[in-house]
Amino acid sequence: MAQPTKVLVIGGGIGGFGNALALRRLGAEVELVEQAPEFGEVGAGLQMSPNATRLLREWGVLDKAIETGVAPRYIVFRDALTGEELLREDVTGEYYERYGAPYIVAHRSDLHRLLMEECQKLGVILHNDVRVAKTENVEADGRTTARATAADGRVFEADAIVAADGIKSVIRAQLSDDEPVGSEYVAYRGALPISQIKHAGDMEAVVVWMGPECHLVQYPLRQGDLFNTVAVYRSKSFAAGQLVYEGDAELREAYKDCVPEVQAALDNLSHVQRWPMFDRVPIENWVDGNVALAGDAAHPMLQYLAQGACQALEDAAALEAISAKSVFADRDNHDASQWNAVFREYNAVRQPRTARIQTTARVWGESWHLTGPVERTVRNMLWKSADRHGIWEYTDWLYGEQQYTAPVESSEDATLSSTTR
Repeated sequence: MAQPTKVLVIGGGIGGFGNALALRRLGAEVELVEQAPEFGEVGAGLQMSPNATRLLREWGVLDKAIETGVAPRYIVFRDALTGEELLREDVTGEYYERYGAPYIVAHRSDLHRLLMEECQKLGVILHNDVRVAKTENVEADGRTTARATAADGRVFEADAIVAADGIKSVIRAQLSDDEPVGSEYVAYRGALPISQIKHAGDMEAVVVWMGPECHLVQYPLRQGDLFNTVAVYRSKSFAAGQLVYEGDAELREAYKDCVPEVQAALDNLSHVQRWPMFDRVPIENWVDGNVALAGDAAHPMLQYLAQGACQALEDAAALEAISAKSVFADRDNHDASQWNAVFREYNAVRQPRTARIQTTARVWGESWHLTGPVERTVRNMLWKSADRHGIWEYTDWLYGEQQYTAPVESSEDATLSSTTR
């Protein structure tokens, strides 16, 4: 009998497990390697918009994600200096009907665990303590396979490799000499029991307070048992190259002109660690033969559109859809010779969208953090003038149904194309 195609996934984060789950669902033999000694996700809250929750539903984990998270009613934006409410978007009702899926918030570790458990249930083979040092394509007997070599000398062979090894991706370095770009902003996070919260805000909403060179986000988690707070501000010490936390005086100073509710919410944060915010400039090519980048290895982005994890899951959906029509067209006889074609189509479909999101996230952050009074006034007027129909203009491209495969070229298109080459 023909052997199933084998895929190696590098990286045990949300993107890695999402890709492992999607490909295992098709029947691939999937191994996943992670450099950490144990699987787990750091951080706190995670926003999942409809473009991602549609995928969670398809993969059978959305109900569990909602059970361990919260489906808020509103997304609210406020001016952190005046307290004025600028926009309150209802993400139920018409919003849900338009996008066909909910907007949810979850603890990052909860979603990570759900994906991992689903992978284990389906038989994905997991390995810890594996730090992949390089990947390469191997030509033998007229076919191409892929190989990953770990720092300790272990070798993993597969028909294809999906590298979801994060913003500091070792595999990306084989394709591009670019480096992570520091934004000069840092984040402090806290997810505390609701009984310990100094200022809980709106328990039905994700609330964003926009201030000069700072913002603060609040929302409940785990059905209201926890409350998540994230404070992001421009850090002079980070800009000067100081990446290690040395007290919260700079944090307090950044919010000194904000309304009392925002200043009180800083007590909800964990002050023992801060996260410097990095992204990278989009690159055009994510593929080397039968090796492809995914998630933050391919398109690391700033957090302002809350799309990092969502886009990693979209990568998985695209690989699932594209490979289903070629590698897995015959479920009993996988065509492993198609992996390079799959990865090239995946790259062509996904790169333009994620590049747009990466660059838009930067612009979005700049608009949140305006410092001049005139600029802030104009921004606030624009936010307040957006009615519910005007909102779709800004959200449809991001949250609407996505095409995960390349358009099929019609015979007429093919004839025209051939005559113009």
